[in-house]
Amino acid sequence: MTDRMIPDDFPREQGPGVVSGAQPKLAVRLIDGQYYAGLTEDELWERYDICEDLAQQLAGYAARKMTEHGWLLDDVLSRVEKSVTKKVSTRSWEFSPAEITWTMKRTRELLSGPASSDGSQ
Repeated sequence: MTDRMIPDDFPREQGPGVVSGAQPKLAVRLIDGQYYAGLTEDELWERYDICEDLAQQLAGYAARKMTEHGWLLDDVLSRVEKSVTKKVSTRSWEFSPAEITWTMKRTRELLSGPASSDGSQ
C-alpha cells in the first residue's frame, strides 16, 4: 500500500452481520488466518476510492448543470443527492447512508474550490 491516504472523516462502519439464533453472536470473517469484524484495509481503500470517484463525477456534472441552467450550489446538490439516494434505494448502486453523506460532502468541497482539507487529488 503506497500513498493510500484515506481521510479521517471517511466512514469506517462495518456491515451488519446477520446470524440466527437466540444467543448473542459476533460476526467475523476469517481472511488469511486473521479474523476481521469490519473492513480490511484493502476493502476500506476500495470503498473510499469508489466514493471519491463518484464525488469527482458528481462535481463535474453539477458544475455543468449550474452553468447550463444557472442553478445555485445548494439547489444542484439537493437534486444530485436525491438522484444518488434513489439509485441506492432501487439497489442500482450500493452505498451506505454514511458513504452517501460523505460523498455529498466531498462533492460540495470539490465545487467550493481548491481548499480541500483532506489533501485528496
